[in-house]
Amino acid sequence: MLAGISLSHLLNDTVQSLVPAIYPMLKESFALSFAQVGLLTLTLQVTASLLQPLVGLYTDRRPTPYSLVIGMTFSLVGLLLLAAAATYGAVLVAAGLMGIGSSIFHPESSRVARMASGGRHGFAQSLFQVGGNLGSSFGPLLAAFLVLPHGRSSLAWCSLLALAAIVVLWKIGNWSRVRRPAADSRPAQIVAPRPVAPIGSRRIRWSIAILAALIFSKYFYLASLTSYYTFYLITRFDVGVRTAQVDLFVFLAAVAAGTILGGPVGDRIGPKYVIWGSILGVLPVTLMLPYATLFWTPILTVVIGLILASAFSAILVYAQELIPGRVGLISGVFFGFAFGMAGLGAALLGQLADRIGIEAVYRLCAFLPLIGVLAAFLPDPHA
Repeated sequence: MLAGISLSHLLNDTVQSLVPAIYPMLKESFALSFAQVGLLTLTLQVTASLLQPLVGLYTDRRPTPYSLVIGMTFSLVGLLLLAAAATYGAVLVAAGLMGIGSSIFHPESSRVARMASGGRHGFAQSLFQVGGNLGSSFGPLLAAFLVLPHGRSSLAWCSLLALAAIVVLWKIGNWSRVRRPAADSRPAQIVAPRPVAPIGSRRIRWSIAILAALIFSKYFYLASLTSYYTFYLITRFDVGVRTAQVDLFVFLAAVAAGTILGGPVGDRIGPKYVIWGSILGVLPVTLMLPYATLFWTPILTVVIGLILASAFSAILVYAQELIPGRVGLISGVFFGFAFGMAGLGAALLGQLADRIGIEAVYRLCAFLPLIGVLAAFLPDPHA
């Protein structure tokens, strides 16, 4: 079942990643500015973020095993609209529908991953996350070898991926409908792999604020790469669109590989130390990236992806341990905030790129991992 939810995450995020993957095509077709490209990402990510805490809160109180199918249906409709859109407004609506689908998908799918974890929560979240990150890396490949040669209408063929995900999610819904009542009634000490020390409510609020700052750092920086990396390569090194999309795939594949490392390491040494090393540890590489040659740029982005990607699953497990019993709400809040920061980052960085240039944006973003020093103030819930 854990493999099934990871596969569905892969299919979901493959569909979602097609939007940023075709940004160069959309920018040329509709004569968009960087600010309009950023607004498109903002629409996708904000709709993907706003509903997630509400969905998580609702599903904490009332089981909705087939909500995953509903979410994927929204994404399917959005993808078909994107393939046929004739105006920039229609593209925004399509991105919004896909964002709604994502907002419904993530809280409940994260719960399923935890239910199927067998107590290895870090490993389960990493396997779940790596499915999504692999899917995100496939978007640029589909754009390079399907959409670019055959036109935006060929996106309709990608709807087969959403249909396949609906079939998988229906089966997962059947499993969850039977399994969740038993999981909810299981004593907490059987589910938790390690005892959690009590932490005061004020300390919990402070810890959540620190985690939010770390997510801001991670996803603002990732927005500079996922939304504008192709433009950066084209502008600075004068490479072709297909070459830039392949390099974006390489970076996103490194993100997927890094994700699978964070959970098991966090299970062994604790998620706090993974968070600390992941965000602050990437700083030297991000500082080098804006000054690297074409040869070194993809290599450095691979290192960045490997290090930075391990943070989110560790952050999510850490927050779930801080506030036990609210898996859906915590998953919805943190997925929603992460997506919101990615969208806001893309929008603001797009406007900044129009004013100072995309290369200057990368020089500024290089300092964002400095915020990782805040991880030193996180309490250890297992102390």
